[in-house]
Amino acid sequence: MLRNASAIKGYPIAASDGRLGTVSDFLFDDASWLVRWLVVDTGKWLSGRKVLLPPSVLGHLDPNGNEFSVRLTMQQVRDSPDIDTERPVSRQIESDIYDYYGWSPYWGTGTGYVGFSFGGGHDFGGGAMAPLPYPRSRRRTEDIVAAQRSDDDPHLRSIEAVTGYHIHASDGEIGHVEDFLVEDTDWSIHNLVIDTKNWWPGKKVLISPRSIREIDWMNMLVKLNVDREKVKDSPIVVSL
Repeated sequence: MLRNASAIKGYPIAASDGRLGTVSDFLFDDASWLVRWLVVDTGKWLSGRKVLLPPSVLGHLDPNGNEFSVRLTMQQVRDSPDIDTERPVSRQIESDIYDYYGWSPYWGTGTGYVGFSFGGGHDFGGGAMAPLPYPRSRRRTEDIVAAQRSDDDPHLRSIEAVTGYHIHASDGEIGHVEDFLVEDTDWSIHNLVIDTKNWWPGKKVLISPRSIREIDWMNMLVKLNVDREKVKDSPIVVSL
């Protein structure tokens, strides 16, 4: 079933013996457009600590309580590797999590750095670009730039971070990212919801990841390989 990422955010995560916390973000691979990790905020239980869980450990969504169950105990999560949520997530950190739980990593035998910054994109504050509707942290901007300067290509992206990025068609700007549509059976991202209100008042459209040429996280841009007219001809979002 297709779900808005914004609607899943805040869903409780229940272990076999209690509640772990709530979904606060998603990390997706911008090459495969699959959600690789759910970021779970443990709240007061672990003093605000955040943990990463792959979608593969989730049970079915409780249709009544809007709650995911996981095949883990609270003690297992408590003893899991610490994640510094103010720094990029590296492949080593991912490996440590997979090793701790005894899971097989999604990348097989591949190696290399994979980075993202928790909590969002960043305010460079320059140029003629209109202000983003979402606040950004300069410190996390520096983290992203540092990650991008590494020798390996970063592919993990935060949905929370990319939400609000400006959309550039091949012939100019056409809106910003409003939301993501995620298929909860395989956790693939089917579409981005684009708000075009500055160019096409009151309209939100769906853009396929196949139309995305590049995510420029230094400049907070999603660059398309189609023109504005193609975006305007995209399916209109009736309601979110």
